[in-house]
Amino acid sequence: MNTRQMKSQTLVRVGLIALILIVLNFVSVRLFSRIDLTRNHVYSLSQASKNLVKGLDDKVTIRAYFTEDLPAPYSANRRLLLDELNEYKAYGGGNLEFEFVDPSSEKAEQDAQQQGIAPVQVQVINQDKLEVKKAYMGLVFLYEDKKETIPVVQNPGTLEYDISSTIKRLTAKSQKKIGFLTGNGEPALNDLGQAQQILRSQYMVEPVDVTKGKAVPPDVAVLMVIAPTSRIAEPEKFQIDQYLMRGGRIAFLINRIDASLQQQYGRPLDTGLDDMLECYGARINPDLVRDVQCANVTIMQQQAGYSIQSQVPFPYIPIVSAFDKGNAMVKDLQGVILMFASSVDTVGLASKGLQGEVLFRSSKQSGRQTGMFVFDPLARWSRDQFPENGIPLGVVIEGVFHSLYAGKPAPVDTAAGAIPPASNPPATSQQTRIVVVGDGDFMKDRTTSRDNITFFANLTDYLADDAGLIAIRSKDVAEPPLEPVSDGSKQAIKYTNMILPPLLVLGYGLMRWRKRQFMKKLQ
Repeated sequence: MNTRQMKSQTLVRVGLIALILIVLNFVSVRLFSRIDLTRNHVYSLSQASKNLVKGLDDKVTIRAYFTEDLPAPYSANRRLLLDELNEYKAYGGGNLEFEFVDPSSEKAEQDAQQQGIAPVQVQVINQDKLEVKKAYMGLVFLYEDKKETIPVVQNPGTLEYDISSTIKRLTAKSQKKIGFLTGNGEPALNDLGQAQQILRSQYMVEPVDVTKGKAVPPDVAVLMVIAPTSRIAEPEKFQIDQYLMRGGRIAFLINRIDASLQQQYGRPLDTGLDDMLECYGARINPDLVRDVQCANVTIMQQQAGYSIQSQVPFPYIPIVSAFDKGNAMVKDLQGVILMFASSVDTVGLASKGLQGEVLFRSSKQSGRQTGMFVFDPLARWSRDQFPENGIPLGVVIEGVFHSLYAGKPAPVDTAAGAIPPASNPPATSQQTRIVVVGDGDFMKDRTTSRDNITFFANLTDYLADDAGLIAIRSKDVAEPPLEPVSDGSKQAIKYTNMILPPLLVLGYGLMRWRKRQFMKKLQ
């Protein structure tokens, strides 16, 4: 082969390589794909987010004010944000654009602050010295003449939800209304600070008063009946019933036992809702569920004349992890903490033409307390006090419900100014749904956890027919808790890890030594 032929072949090879690179670049620009091998696909957009940006009717612009050259973990957050925004843009079909702005110049910094992005203080190590640096890590969303901001991006676990919920809120034409029943000792909205905050990002939240014959407003998408402490009068129950008959959705989150850890005592509560719930196919039992899988409480103990705080497990605060993985409300949760929860049963669903499913249950080692409710955090518990497996604690029921007042005269509120009920109230509902949980405290600020708030928000979305947000919000980047094992198994695993590796190394060394001895004999 002469020199000319060699040069010709070389040029052909270079041309082919260049052509392949051009084709690959062309395809990669127009085709977008990523592989996410994490268990919950936490680094991929959910289908709800994809559908959200695919359905945009006008351009959404996202401006990320993010300081460059930040130390870990902020640098990792910046990379994750860039990846997420690239995915949003890829599925946005030209209706979503984003840009990164480094507010290092005075003009860019002023622009960030005018857009509502305030600087935060981060610690950096520069030349072996710990310094505090001013940084920007916020997002601005622009749509038509509206604007929304995320002042600080700091939690990778909620990044997709924060972005998608902001886009949804920005582009929504109207907001649904969530009503909280009042007037019977229910917690004030101020006691539900975290829950209320997450709901207000997507819904209008307001109290609902059904006294004096007032009906539940027709624009209420979901009615929350949370932990009433006094008996609900029949005329008020009638208004709740008729709201359901009109196709409304209701969450009954009820404390059946008024229990106090400080007083170490509990008593049954009569809310007046028992007959209504049984009519709807559910019953909250006058008991308390205790569970081996539980949270700790802090108690004061006297030792050597000193008061010492210690943590002890308290079975009446179960950590629920047995979820119905087929239901969107709970399928991605790790553990919801309940406070003095009662068991929930379904009552004659088939005969009522209703469908129900249990959302979550107690663990395999649980039991019930009935009769006298006296608590001692230092009590010694035996295995025979936890004989039951999977006690239902929350249910969802769907179908056409029958009115509690069908064929009966409508109750009349005799208070001054009462409005008489409708002359022919409906006896059956449209297709609708209710959720019943035997605990009305799990969403309160003093008892809540991340999964508690997520469950409460998911419950609201589910009843409000906004299931898309559930899939986004429930993503969890945290490692799931380890399955509980016996003390014997723990010891076996411990000593296996201590002894087995040295034995394997020793065995390998002996094998090599015997092999060398054998080879010497052959020589």
